[in-house]
Amino acid sequence: MTTVAAPQVPVRLGRFVLRMFRPRIYVTYGLLWVLALEGSAVAVTDTAWRPSGATWVRVVSVVLALLFLRMLDEQKDLAHDRVHHPDRPLVTGAITATELRGAMAVIVVVVTGLNAARSVTDALLILAAFAYGLFLAVLESLSPAVRDRQLLNLAVTYPVQLLLGGYVYGSLVAAGTVAADWRCAVLLALCACVFLHFEFARKTAWEASPGARLYSAGLGPRRAAVITAGFAAGAVGCQLLLFAPRGPLGLLPCLAAVLPALATRRFLAAGRGGWPLPAATGFVVATYLALVVRAVLLQ
Repeated sequence: MTTVAAPQVPVRLGRFVLRMFRPRIYVTYGLLWVLALEGSAVAVTDTAWRPSGATWVRVVSVVLALLFLRMLDEQKDLAHDRVHHPDRPLVTGAITATELRGAMAVIVVVVTGLNAARSVTDALLILAAFAYGLFLAVLESLSPAVRDRQLLNLAVTYPVQLLLGGYVYGSLVAAGTVAADWRCAVLLALCACVFLHFEFARKTAWEASPGARLYSAGLGPRRAAVITAGFAAGAVGCQLLLFAPRGPLGLLPCLAAVLPALATRRFLAAGRGGWPLPAATGFVVATYLALVVRAVLLQ
């Protein structure tokens, strides 16, 4: 085994992050997700909201947790990638599993320290997300069904996203900013629908290439399309439940539903190709950005 000089490791990790984590996408997603969730949680209590130092700790924690999970996924998928994605960094040796694990350990220490400086509750909540991610790695190594069956895999892996959302909301509760009531469940359901809309959209197509892990392969393209659109509708329903009593401006984020509506029509009419990903990405960005704007303006 070739030993990599220590000064080269940060460079190799940087290249991995730029290629496999794509900060422009993941950082933007993590930022908008936290701001939308926190801003909405505060705003629905008719309390003024502005990002604070604690907000940025939550943003950094979620983004680094997403990077941790991405590094973990790269290792979990190594056998599959050797066959279907031979250009991936871990397959080619551009990065090693040891280097990724070292970076993951640093992330856990940094994020735990940031949150422990605020409260023990915050630290425990974010550690729960890390722990569940590691549990999934073990579970997938032991269970071929969990590893290979797309819908089962989604059912057991999605809770890590729920734990990250719970960390943001739980941190607000621990700080006394909001109360743990029914609105917590609706907000987390809203975020789940936004995420799952994109998750299904990127894995829904009329044809499946060799090695592609598509939900439409098992469900069929039309059924997968209906589920994809259904998650967008679910996000709108959660917004109506939370914000309709607060007037027209409160429903601003619902306008983003135009994108999945048009994408559904286009996908079903085409009869070939995949779900229009720009529309799915646009729905995530537009929904979360509108939620942030709504939280700032409705004071």
